Amino acid sequence: MQNTDEIWRLVDDHRDALVALSERVWGLPELNYTETRSSQEHRAMLAEQGFRIETGLAGIPTAVMGEAGEGGPVIAFLGEYDALPGLSQEAGVAEHRPVETGGHGHGCGHNLLGAGALLAAVAVKDYLAAHGLPGRVRYYGCPAEEGGAAKGFMARDGVFGDVDVAISWHPAHFTGVMTPVTLACKAMDFSFHGRASHAAAAPHLGRSALDAVELMNVGVNYMREHMPSNARVHYATLDTGGIAPNVVQAFARVRYIVRTGTLEELEPLVARVRKIAEGAALMTETRVDAQVVSAMANLVGNAPLEQAMQENAMRLGPPDFDDRDRALAARFQSTVGEEDVRSAFAAHGLPVELGKPLCDALLPLGATGAGGIGSTDVGDVSWVVPTVQAWGATCAIGTPFHSWQFTGQGKTEAAHKGMVNVAKIMAGTAIDALRDPALIQRAKDELRARTGGKPFVSPLGPETTPPLRMNEAA
Repeated sequence: MQNTDEIWRLVDDHRDALVALSERVWGLPELNYTETRSSQEHRAMLAEQGFRIETGLAGIPTAVMGEAGEGGPVIAFLGEYDALPGLSQEAGVAEHRPVETGGHGHGCGHNLLGAGALLAAVAVKDYLAAHGLPGRVRYYGCPAEEGGAAKGFMARDGVFGDVDVAISWHPAHFTGVMTPVTLACKAMDFSFHGRASHAAAAPHLGRSALDAVELMNVGVNYMREHMPSNARVHYATLDTGGIAPNVVQAFARVRYIVRTGTLEELEPLVARVRKIAEGAALMTETRVDAQVVSAMANLVGNAPLEQAMQENAMRLGPPDFDDRDRALAARFQSTVGEEDVRSAFAAHGLPVELGKPLCDALLPLGATGAGGIGSTDVGDVSWVVPTVQAWGATCAIGTPFHSWQFTGQGKTEAAHKGMVNVAKIMAGTAIDALRDPALIQRAKDELRARTGGKPFVSPLGPETTPPLRMNEAA
């Protein structure tokens, strides 16, 4: 208990500086692999706090790592700071009011995620120094989680090779240990090459790449009935071949994301999608090129670390929201539907409490429900390092992820309270690991058992490079 109280005080000592960092990053919304200013803000904070700094990890210009301490185990905190397109919104305003029309916004709370993880790392650094303990704490600033899979490239290239434990979190509706269930996924671009012609005078001479894209979409839609029930396939047309309908489109490009429950299931479904693309090219007498953009592994859970994090969460409790926090959250909650609120409770198997705007309790360990499942590049890290994550309550219950409402709550006092609360939970978990070598060993044994002791084979493959320009058209 004494150690816990001390690490919580150290978190509080740096609260204001890291809350300010989260607000600065909120005001600099940058997309996958373009987070130059956000990365610089994190690097500046690491330098101010005395961390040894490395940049350009895995060939990614906006990836940064800071390390403090000497010898002993290595505890890593994983942070993020990428934003999303089209989700600009004024802070604290519960009606759709973009700061910039069509602008970007932190609609998944990564401004809070990065600052909260760094807050925990700074507190652990101070704790190690105060006690003269062996051990190193690292903060990894990881770009491009939103489909860019930067951590996947970092894991594939050995960036986390000497890390003993990895810890992270994500802004959410509730506070508690994250149940480690996500989907493996792969994003691919299919580029069709046809032949242009006059669509009226000589349509028979043309071969439409856009027709091929449309036929591919139809083929994938027919496949949906015949794939695993937990699989997901999404697409976006990136290039339709121009705006002139009287020209047969000679080029068109579509991006697909294929998701499955496990890595083992992923490649067979990807192969089926590839065959559909080849069939569409055959039908239209066009040519198709397929290029992997990014990929992510499913999460590997770690019961010893999850139990340690749960014990820290129970000692601390949920964020201490007040009436002002609840009043503002209620205004945001009124902008979403009842179905959104019900879905938020159902995702964790909780009884629905309509009219409750903010979390006031902790999630039970292992809470699962009927909610949808996404993907994260933390999954790749969890295959090579024992990994644990938390949810942190930072927004009104029912707020959709990837929405203007999420952006609008990214600078509220409730969001700051949630961020600091989860930083304390993460920092306490790190101290438990640093002071208890047996916990680290149990976590490593668990990872070995869950992966069968086999080396991690990245779904990216060896030839895929970080897609540094993947959002240029966004």
